[in-house]
Amino acid sequence: MPKPNLVFFLTDQQRADTMACYGNDRVHAPNLNKLAAESAIFERAYVTQPLCTPSRASLFTGTWPHTNGCIRNYIPLARSSRTLTELLGDEDYYPAYMGKWQLGDEIQRQRGFREWVSTEGVSDYCRFLLERGYVPDKPNGGFSKNAVSNLPFEVSKPVFLEQQACRFIEEHQRDPFLLVVSYVEPHSPYNGPLNDEHSLAEIGSETIAPPSSDLPLRYKLTQEWQRNEAMLDRDRLPMPYFFGITPAEYRGIRQRYFGLITMVDRSIGAVLACLERTGLIDRTVIVLTSDHGDMLGDHHLFGKEVMFEEATRVPYLIRQPGQQRQLRITQPVSHIDFLPTLFDLLNRPPPAQCQGQSKVALLRGDTMAPESVFMQWSPNRMKVLKGTRLAKRSAVKQAINESTRTVVLPDGWKLCLRDKDINELYHLHKDPAEAHNLYYLADYKAIVKRGTAEIHQWQEKVSDRLKL
Repeated sequence: MPKPNLVFFLTDQQRADTMACYGNDRVHAPNLNKLAAESAIFERAYVTQPLCTPSRASLFTGTWPHTNGCIRNYIPLARSSRTLTELLGDEDYYPAYMGKWQLGDEIQRQRGFREWVSTEGVSDYCRFLLERGYVPDKPNGGFSKNAVSNLPFEVSKPVFLEQQACRFIEEHQRDPFLLVVSYVEPHSPYNGPLNDEHSLAEIGSETIAPPSSDLPLRYKLTQEWQRNEAMLDRDRLPMPYFFGITPAEYRGIRQRYFGLITMVDRSIGAVLACLERTGLIDRTVIVLTSDHGDMLGDHHLFGKEVMFEEATRVPYLIRQPGQQRQLRITQPVSHIDFLPTLFDLLNRPPPAQCQGQSKVALLRGDTMAPESVFMQWSPNRMKVLKGTRLAKRSAVKQAINESTRTVVLPDGWKLCLRDKDINELYHLHKDPAEAHNLYYLADYKAIVKRGTAEIHQWQEKVSDRLKL
């Protein structure tokens, strides 16, 4: 039996409810919709930590952030943490990585990949733009995020990546290959050549969920910072990063965010068409997921770094070779299971370092006992406005250094425990907007006790020493 190829599409900051298979048919994404129609759809897929570097480290190593050390952004992944291609160790496979990495150096080929196409910094994409006459706006000869976001569609990063991916597939169609295509979209800045792809009428009026009745202080500080940044950005930038002022602005940023997803959709469509054209589509495992979501104004927040569903739930599709029918998997799953599942699909035993387990049985339509899903948060860099009225300076310092451990129970309860801030309890089936924190109500003490016990048992299992 020939070894299957692998194509792994990784988007950045794409929340789950941005595709028709997750209930949103307003985003123009025909290629993603077609892929979903022939894939297993994990309806409740969660990241390990809602932040780029920690989430990506878990995807590529199969280990928790506190295990691999990537507990916040811009921490290079240690050499001792082996990644996908290093763990596979199969010379028959020709592995390539294209796009955003965020686990260390972006430019140099590394980690067992035999081809490396960079898009961040003074990169291959930068040279692509220089060759077409574009002038860098950064002192180091690179292009800023704002500059790139204002470029025409035909020289955008998704188009560059599709061209590189299709070239690679055509060159290596006789070899078993492993191809990662990692997009920076739809990450902020919420701006691109398809800003007007969706009419505001398509966005709808249900733009924001109500703010939670009891929010951790860190979340309130983030709201305050983003509101003030919005006012500053109006005078300083051609396109605001954060809004938070009027409902119309919430809708406008979603309009542009949807346009970024359409850019990715067109790029993925071109790569899938190349697989069809070369006759490889049914010899290839195809995976799509994202490193975390985006609040997009829900709870009056933007970005990630919080434990709400909009930031922690992501699209997760797997199409096996020859698959033609959709399979929906309703039980919650975690990205910690991604790598062992991938190895199983490639007919390999899971690496010993993996802290999750294969979910291939679910892909085959078999049953697996539903399990709780865990997530974590470690202190990250955060701007704090001087003179905030929300709390004293000592309380602010404590809040921004809080750590969180979260469990999503199979029956829909979600518990967030913190070492330096308030705790949260929501019932996702009855309160999907997470607007009513039930943690401190006497009627729910038994649920809190059950969830707390699960978190403590998980901590012991994965050697997590945080005291809660």
